[in-house]
Amino acid sequence: MAYDTLSETEWESVEGIWDLLDEGKVERARSEVDALLVRRPGHPDLRIADAAVALEEGEARRALETLLGAEQSADPSLFFHLRAAAHYELFEMEAARDDCRRALAVNPEVAETHVLLARTLEYLGEDGTAREHADMARELDPERFPDPLEVSDEAFDALVEKSLLELPAEVRKHLQELPVVVESLPSRALLAAEQPPISPDVLGLFVGRHLLERTHLDAPTAPGVIYLFRKNLLRVCADPEELAREVRITVQHEVGHLLGLDEDDLESWGLA
Repeated sequence: MAYDTLSETEWESVEGIWDLLDEGKVERARSEVDALLVRRPGHPDLRIADAAVALEEGEARRALETLLGAEQSADPSLFFHLRAAAHYELFEMEAARDDCRRALAVNPEVAETHVLLARTLEYLGEDGTAREHADMARELDPERFPDPLEVSDEAFDALVEKSLLELPAEVRKHLQELPVVVESLPSRALLAAEQPPISPDVLGLFVGRHLLERTHLDAPTAPGVIYLFRKNLLRVCADPEELAREVRITVQHEVGHLLGLDEDDLESWGLA
C-alpha cells in the first residue's frame, strides 16, 4: 500500500515526539503519536515513531507488531535498529544481531546501533567482535559512549560487600537469609522466566517467593536469591562512587520485591 509523504507540519510533530522521548516524557510522546495516527493511520513513518514510544514503554512485543508495515519508512536504518532493539528486549539475540547488521549496512555511522550490536554479541559469546563495535561507538560519539568503568572481579565483589554493610538496618536484616550473587550478565533462563522476558540490561533481580506469599506450612528453605549483574552495572556508572551507590539502590530495590512491594510501592519507599 502506498502512502503520501508526511507534510512538513507532520514531520515537525514527529521530531517533537523524538524530543519528548529524549526528555523522558514518554506519556506525552504517546499522546502525540496516537493523535498523528488518527489522522494518518498505518503510515510507515508514524509506525516508526509509534514503535520507538512502545519500546520506551517497555512494550517490545507491541513494537515488533507496530513495525510490520514500516519497511517503506523514510529511514530504513532506523527501522532495522528499532526492530533489533525489540528483538534484543525479547532476548531474541540472533534476530537482534541480524537486524543490527542490516541497519549498519545502510548507515554505519550510528553509534547507538554499534552499542546495541555489541551488547547483543556479548550474549551470543562473540566477545571480540562485541568489543570492536563498542570501540566504534566510542569513536563516533565519545561523550555518550565513553570507555566503560573498569573494575576487577575482586574489587567489584569487595565494593558489593562494603555497599551491603552500608544499607539500612531494616534492609540488612532481610539479607541475613537472602544471598546476593554477582553474575557477569543475566542468563537466558533468568530473563525468560517471566513473560514478556525481563530486559537483558537489568541491573539486579530477585528470584524467589516474596514474604507475603509464604505461610507457616512452607518448608524452611531459603527465600530466594538477589542477583547483581556486573557488566550492566558497570555500563551505567561513571566512577566507583556511583557504582557503590547503584549497587545499594539495586539491592534495596530487590529486597523490596522480597517484601512483596510492587513498582509503585518501591517508588513511594524510595527504593525504585
